[in-house]
Amino acid sequence: MSLRIVLFFTLLLFVLCPAWSQETAAQRDVRMQWWREARFGLFIHWGLYAIPAGEWEGKTEYGEWIRDRARVPLDEYDKFVHQFNPTQFNAEEWVRMAKDAGMNYIVITSKHHDGFSLFDSKESEFDVMATPFKRDILLELAKACRKEGITLCFYHSIMDWHHPDYLPRREWEKGLRSTDGADFNRYVDYMKRQLKELLTNYGAIGVLWFDGEWEPTWTSAYGIDLYDYVRGLRPSIIINNRVGIGRGGMGGMTKEGEFAGDFGTPEQEIPATGLPGLDWETCMTMNTHWGYNKNDYNWKSGPDLIRTLVDIASKGGNYLLNVGPTAEGLFPDASIERLKQIGAWMKANGESIYGTKASPFRNLSWGRSTHKRIPRGTRLYLHVFEWPADGDLVLPGLLNSPKKAYFLSDPQKQSLPITKKDDGLVLALGSKPRDPVNTVVVLDVEGSPEVASPPDIVSEHPVFLDFAEVSFASETRNTEIRYTLDGSVPTVQAPRAGSPVRLHGTTTVSARLFRGGKPVSPVNRITFMKVAGRPADHPQTTQSGLSFSYYEGEWNMLPEFNALRPISRGSITNVTLSQAKEEEHFGFDFRGYIRVPDDGVYTFYCESDDGSRLLIGDSVVADNDGRHAMREQKGIIPLLAGLHAIRVIYFEQMGGQGLKVSYSGPGIVKQEIPDSVLFH
Repeated sequence: MSLRIVLFFTLLLFVLCPAWSQETAAQRDVRMQWWREARFGLFIHWGLYAIPAGEWEGKTEYGEWIRDRARVPLDEYDKFVHQFNPTQFNAEEWVRMAKDAGMNYIVITSKHHDGFSLFDSKESEFDVMATPFKRDILLELAKACRKEGITLCFYHSIMDWHHPDYLPRREWEKGLRSTDGADFNRYVDYMKRQLKELLTNYGAIGVLWFDGEWEPTWTSAYGIDLYDYVRGLRPSIIINNRVGIGRGGMGGMTKEGEFAGDFGTPEQEIPATGLPGLDWETCMTMNTHWGYNKNDYNWKSGPDLIRTLVDIASKGGNYLLNVGPTAEGLFPDASIERLKQIGAWMKANGESIYGTKASPFRNLSWGRSTHKRIPRGTRLYLHVFEWPADGDLVLPGLLNSPKKAYFLSDPQKQSLPITKKDDGLVLALGSKPRDPVNTVVVLDVEGSPEVASPPDIVSEHPVFLDFAEVSFASETRNTEIRYTLDGSVPTVQAPRAGSPVRLHGTTTVSARLFRGGKPVSPVNRITFMKVAGRPADHPQTTQSGLSFSYYEGEWNMLPEFNALRPISRGSITNVTLSQAKEEEHFGFDFRGYIRVPDDGVYTFYCESDDGSRLLIGDSVVADNDGRHAMREQKGIIPLLAGLHAIRVIYFEQMGGQGLKVSYSGPGIVKQEIPDSVLFH
């Protein structure tokens, strides 16, 4: 469905039902249809930051955040305006490269966090018209996109390091830029006026992609109001979840109960099992940086990018792949090369990506799968990454009757032999792949896809001290589960799953689905281990709380704090950042003991922004290292009742801070660790 048709129907819906909260599922489906079918888009991060190209005062690790991370004073950064003159920029060439790569939409930074606008804004003099270039880049792209049938979309930052009314200021700017007279509501009005320019001066715009929503000045109420304002201007527009405040770190999905916009935005990662029933789009760089960095040679390979696209489509998501153009207005050669590689594959195989739905298979050892409906059946696209040694491709648990199989790249669509097995189908592909990166096999089957995935084997933990209770579950209709406790393959004579099974020793549990007395799924097999708990520690004397050491420095990963000199030391009631002397570039090392009341397996959780790690004794239990927004990692450890040495380390680079440590165990529901169980 074309964007113009979607716009017509959405405008009609707007007249009938202008309250976006009352939009029905059917109305939403009409609005989202083109985006769901598009599957593949180009992200472009471009602005003044392309001029320093990632380098400042001898350091070369910067990108589009260079003004903040290199602490460039505003008057110094403003000098780039008079240097921005991308005379080699060619909008038609950019759009043609995106189209040839198989991309259906382009999202470009109309304004990034530095506040510079790539368009002719009557609301600001900090825009492209103030540069020697003096050409409206977005207007030229809009014309080129219309010519090539590509949907143009805009990334627009809520955060703005340049506007005098935006709050808060950067922490390092204290004393450099006064906040006297700053009015955040006035800034929001300014942002709305710029958005009105973007949505009324450049034709049909597919997506508004917001970012920079995580600072404390932005609230849920602001987000909902901005969403309504934008939809009021352009009812057909699709808006990402970063318009609100509920995004859960780089995982990109909105926390339950928060305003979620229209789609989630995982960043540099892919949800492990997809997100059924939700719209989402993974945005990802080709190398390490979003904005151009001349020293970044850490390029992902073309084959890796192709398989990433397939992986995302197989999980029901869109792929927004980034290019950071140079200050001259050119795509880096490495980006162009990779776009061509992707385009060559998409030219032959794009049908297996566009308009498809997520794989009906839980796991495929040889690759991925997508599918779409066809008359009286389903077309499965089987993406073979790892060619089977014997040439036989096994489709585990597929219950549908097959109609025909062939290679997508075969113009004659010559049929491939199909053999039906009790627990699936086997396709005879031959000895060699047609494409070493990803050969696509088409399989048409009758009806909606029905896959008997191995039954779930459920227990609280894979290890236990005294005993474990194991149960079984499956969502496949009209089947029964049979199991064994010796690791063998269950047969129809094996016990039928019913009440939970209690294990008293290390046991390998196997389970399989049966229908009509015959196996219809692969086998699931898990070993549950009986272990000894970690003995309690016996310190001679203790006091309530933890000891801490506080450090300052810039790190991308947790440093070896033992080798550093702390700024200060002391004791504290719990794991907290209250003793930090800075808002950025600091770290903590908390040490002491935790008392657990009973023998058992305990789970510890570290939720942090940026990196953290929790150790019990010398064992790393929860590792949440690296630079990231607020996210949680967890781990388990068997403990005997008593005191156990606990250590929590943390660092904050910039862009937000937070640390929360929780636990659960025998008789303890998940909760933040209370002061009463901590000692040093």
